[in-house]
Amino acid sequence: MTFTITFPDGKQQAFAQPTTPLEIVKGISNSLTKKALAAQIDGRVKELTTPIGEDASLNILTFDDEDGQDVYRHSSSHIMAQAVGRLFPGTRFGIGPAIKNGFYYDFDSPHTFTSEDFPAIEAEMEKITKENIPYHREELSRKEALQLFAAKDEIYKVELINDLPEDAVISIYHQGDFFDLCAGPHLPATGQVKAFKLLSLAGAYWRGSEKNKMLQRIYATSFANKDQLKDYLFRLEEAKKRDHRKIGTELNLFMTSEEGPGFPFFLPKGMIIRNELENFWRQEHRKAGYQEIKSPLILNRGMWEQSGHWDHYQNNMYFTEIDQMPYAVKPMNCPGGMIVYRSNPHSYRDLPLRLGEMGLVHRHELSGTLHGLMRVRCFTQDDAHLFMLPEQVKDEIIGVARLTDRFYKQFGFKYHVELSTRPEKAMGEEADWDRAIKALADAMEEMGTPITINEGDGAFYGPKLDFLLEDCLGRTWQCGTIQLDFQMPERFDLTYIGPDNQPHRPVMIHRVVFGSIERFIGILIEHYAGAFPLWLAPVQVKVMNITDRQRDYAANIAEELEAVGIRTELDDRNEKINYKIRFAQNEKVPYMLIVGDKEMEAGTVALRKRSGGDQGVYNLAELIPAFLEEIQSKSAT
Repeated sequence: MTFTITFPDGKQQAFAQPTTPLEIVKGISNSLTKKALAAQIDGRVKELTTPIGEDASLNILTFDDEDGQDVYRHSSSHIMAQAVGRLFPGTRFGIGPAIKNGFYYDFDSPHTFTSEDFPAIEAEMEKITKENIPYHREELSRKEALQLFAAKDEIYKVELINDLPEDAVISIYHQGDFFDLCAGPHLPATGQVKAFKLLSLAGAYWRGSEKNKMLQRIYATSFANKDQLKDYLFRLEEAKKRDHRKIGTELNLFMTSEEGPGFPFFLPKGMIIRNELENFWRQEHRKAGYQEIKSPLILNRGMWEQSGHWDHYQNNMYFTEIDQMPYAVKPMNCPGGMIVYRSNPHSYRDLPLRLGEMGLVHRHELSGTLHGLMRVRCFTQDDAHLFMLPEQVKDEIIGVARLTDRFYKQFGFKYHVELSTRPEKAMGEEADWDRAIKALADAMEEMGTPITINEGDGAFYGPKLDFLLEDCLGRTWQCGTIQLDFQMPERFDLTYIGPDNQPHRPVMIHRVVFGSIERFIGILIEHYAGAFPLWLAPVQVKVMNITDRQRDYAANIAEELEAVGIRTELDDRNEKINYKIRFAQNEKVPYMLIVGDKEMEAGTVALRKRSGGDQGVYNLAELIPAFLEEIQSKSAT
């Protein structure tokens, strides 16, 4: 009896005998066979040696595929675990998954690992790859698996097995003298892993609980070849140089304090960047037909119960009491938008109504997750809540998407869009969710914007489109979101009077563009490495004199620039000019104006650019219009 294999391009091939993806790919292409890591059989990721004996779709995975990378790196984690087991007897094994751009493994070892152990572990891993040990899958009953791991005193594996159902079929993977509890899939053999690097160490509570023992986690990465690894390590080093915490301190933009962990302080220069971003936000939103509101920081418990946050988000909230009544500090701005809408009657002629808010929110984050401006406990969301007729939904989604596109292009960011669907814990009927998901997908299709599906990652009240922007190092950051909500209008009993003079329920969109102002500033610091474009730079021009003779002339120039709104600093210190230039370069000031005797006599300045060095001699009357035009155009560079 023959069966048919269908390939991604729609082509089909008939087979008379059972086969495997590896055998099939060998008959297609030698070059693809060398790159093949795993296979998707009917959409499920499997090993290349998986038997196929019936009709199926088949896609061969390489390192160019995300699923292929996951298989490659999960196999790499087993190699690292095997190497650690060989070098440090008595080590117990936790878990070792693939993660974005790498993998890790958690160890309970009598040996305390340091980065000095990395070369020895890498050398042992190199031996294991050269041995080209096959990965062999074995399926056991729960009882057999417990006996096997208990005999090795692998207490963490035993705990994991005990949590599985009684009738579960449990798979383990062997590679020579090492075996591990694992669902797979894996590469055919260890020799396919060509390039790897151990990166860092961290402590990690077993299964993420502070009640459990702290294990030692080793982070690492692997790539299909050494050139890819070299490029990635270069980008990692570049990212360290661009760390917003380091640059933010050097440029006096923001600070953190032990008195308020997770609650950042913005310094005067950081406030300039923040205010420029907020001014830009307000300008663009006015043009797009938004009205700005401000909702309170604290609201009573009844309101949070009505919104659903009390049931679905309580663990992330802060609470207080007023007049012996329970209140909560807002973790989201949306209930305030509901109350504002509900405060006045609305006609269908009023819709769409777009309410924007720069709203400060507070969310409880574990201390170990806090990270500069990227993960904080209080932040300002550039929220907006749009209320509309059902027939206006698609146009409003497109309007928000186009506004978001304008914002990201302003900063030179590329981005892609993900559609997140109904989570396991969600409010509302599935039919409403299906309508909402379709509306988001249809709007993106009409715009010609490709989307990827992120199953089960929607908000508890509705599906969402997430905009993931890409910085200059190729890293992605989730910032903008469009969430379509049929639940909140129902919970808050929001209505409008339709053409039939009857009350109807509006549809609502939640959306952000920056996401969090704090986080967006952190992203910009790293994207620009602190060298902000002129319109965002805290100091736009620095004026410096060569000797004391030009001090008054330099001061007059600085005053003239300030008078037309150009942020200017005067450096008239009794220092050598090369020192002043280096100082301004380190401060990432876009333009420097240098004056000596010649410039003072001619009424000119010598212009120097942060990125281009000396630019020649100019009259100030020439430079001011050029500076102002560059500021007003908000050039991204």
